[in-house]
Amino acid sequence: MNKTFQKIKSLTPAQVIVSYYFAAIAISFLLLKLPNVHLEGVQLSYMDTMFTAISAVSVTGLTVVNISETYSVFGIVVLMFILQLGGIGIMSIGTFFWLLVGKRIGLRERQLIMVDHNQFSMSGVVKLIREIIKILLMIELIGAIILTSYFTQFYDTFNEALLHGVFASVSATTNGGFDITGNSLTPYFNDYFVQIITMILIILGAIGFPVLIELKEFLSNKNKNFRFSLFTKITTSTFGILLLVGSIGNLALEYFNAFAGMSWHEKLFASIFHSVSSRSGGLTTMDITAFSDATNVFLSALMFIGASPSSVGGGIRTTTLAIAVLFLINFARGKNSIQIFRREIELIDVFRAFAVIILAGFMVLVATMALLISEPHATAVEILFEITSAFGTCGMSLGITSDLSDFGKVIVMLLMFIGRVGLISFLFTIGGKTDPTKYHYPKERVIIG
Repeated sequence: MNKTFQKIKSLTPAQVIVSYYFAAIAISFLLLKLPNVHLEGVQLSYMDTMFTAISAVSVTGLTVVNISETYSVFGIVVLMFILQLGGIGIMSIGTFFWLLVGKRIGLRERQLIMVDHNQFSMSGVVKLIREIIKILLMIELIGAIILTSYFTQFYDTFNEALLHGVFASVSATTNGGFDITGNSLTPYFNDYFVQIITMILIILGAIGFPVLIELKEFLSNKNKNFRFSLFTKITTSTFGILLLVGSIGNLALEYFNAFAGMSWHEKLFASIFHSVSSRSGGLTTMDITAFSDATNVFLSALMFIGASPSSVGGGIRTTTLAIAVLFLINFARGKNSIQIFRREIELIDVFRAFAVIILAGFMVLVATMALLISEPHATAVEILFEITSAFGTCGMSLGITSDLSDFGKVIVMLLMFIGRVGLISFLFTIGGKTDPTKYHYPKERVIIG
């Protein structure tokens, strides 16, 4: 017993975080196996239940079943709880309950929070958790009130409108990608109010908790000397540029294809919505199987990038892309440092960015090749789309999820899990404890390129 306890204590914070996510998946699996979770007469295999559990904990939204035809109202409530667990984060939920029962948050717990939210210091992490939970729940509550009030015109009873309104708000804010309409948001293709509210909720969930906290502090006007951090400036700039590029790209690629015959405003909203949603949201307002292969590859690239760090989304993250692009621009200009917004990027962050991109690219490549072998019924574009959707915890699909073999499902589940945990935590989990270099050899130049 002592050996087991010592072994647990010797785990690194990253390894503990990953273990907690495994535990969350196990709990979610058991919850989805409770009596009355499914509709009468519906039977779900262990593999499909596990797939749904991992998809919900990783707030991805890929499913092998139709949620509305599989789960009861109780099951949908359970699914919302799991989405909250995955969206807010394991350590955030744990810290929240520790605070409720009056437990002191020790050094070990602060280390875990720091790792789970990609922070550089343990200072202020408990306050960070409080702010994250308050802000996220407030966003969900406001979204639920607005959508429920609006949905009363579409449903016979208030309870139905409430269920759809709350679920839509939770799914959008956590970027869960699940829906209980049976057709994502296609019933609201011409309803721009629902689309705008959903896009706002997706963006608020994906842009990063530190950004929302700083925005709240800025709007409160309590600190007259307040200034936005470099992280917030880079994140919002990159997020906005990607949203614009995604919208223009979708419009240009599908203008004479899937968007042909639509009015200008239908084309505009379809382009913008799928640009926003492809970053991590996973919801769609039209049948994306009608998109061309070029558009699907383009959307795959957006899903691969994903959301911002310390958010509900996955992918390589916006700051990773920004630092890599800034490095290339500065390198092409012959500079040996990256300067932006009157600040200089640390070299270690450049290393981390390229490590994430290389590992992510390698994983996506290997997973795509594996599914090309195991899923001969699917095209290369469909498989690439599925793989990047899983890794980016997006949830969009070209309709092959339910037809995947057990091997294919395992690959997709693994990618969803890694996408939620984060590649940095995943790398540190494999690497174990950090081992700083104690000595250096003479340096020598190597020919590159």
